[in-house]
Amino acid sequence: MNIVAPRFDIYRLVHKALRACMSETLAAVGRMDPEDEAERNAALTQVREMLVFCRGHLQKEDAYVHPVMEARAPGSSERTAGEHGDHAHWFDDLDAAAASVESAQRGATALAAAALYRRLALFVGENFVHMDREETENNQVLWRTHSDAELVAIERAIIASLSPQEKAFTGRWMLPALSPAERADVLSAMRQSLPTDAFAGILAMLRPQLSATNWWKLSVALGATGLAA
Repeated sequence: MNIVAPRFDIYRLVHKALRACMSETLAAVGRMDPEDEAERNAALTQVREMLVFCRGHLQKEDAYVHPVMEARAPGSSERTAGEHGDHAHWFDDLDAAAASVESAQRGATALAAAALYRRLALFVGENFVHMDREETENNQVLWRTHSDAELVAIERAIIASLSPQEKAFTGRWMLPALSPAERADVLSAMRQSLPTDAFAGILAMLRPQLSATNWWKLSVALGATGLAA
């Protein structure tokens, strides 16, 4: 039996981060006490941070992925680009729904929170379908028209375009969402490119988010010198 080596998937890691962020944000809104100001503010802040993450990701795909698809397969990005336009309306809708929770009179806050939760659930569901389409249909185009080296270069260009804040936020959601092997690969690359103190800071952020077993697996993969004590 012939084993075909997997192609480079430009969507795989960042989509894991997005799915984790969306899922946890939806859960946070669902379990929040809308009459508890601190709890409500924390959940709404998370909604807005998620929307910034989603907007930024959409913009990067529009700027870096769709143009290379169109250059070698005209019309191939049309469907997902159109869905991105729809998502822009969702962002505005969810911003407004979050503001409605904040401005609701006492006694009406629960209704506004329930409306936000339902809208957010629909948004998350739509995005999960959308990301699957990108991972299947768009990847087929990219794999047919580009080498893995070209796809890696596109991903590196996207990463280089991120601000330090964007990189930190993406890492916060991505690293805990990865499999042990994926996490070790990403952190091994980071260790090669980051100052020692910066890499130690990433590990300090990550450690509380991993189980003891996954932290042990990471320590084995990186070696004793790769992790903070």
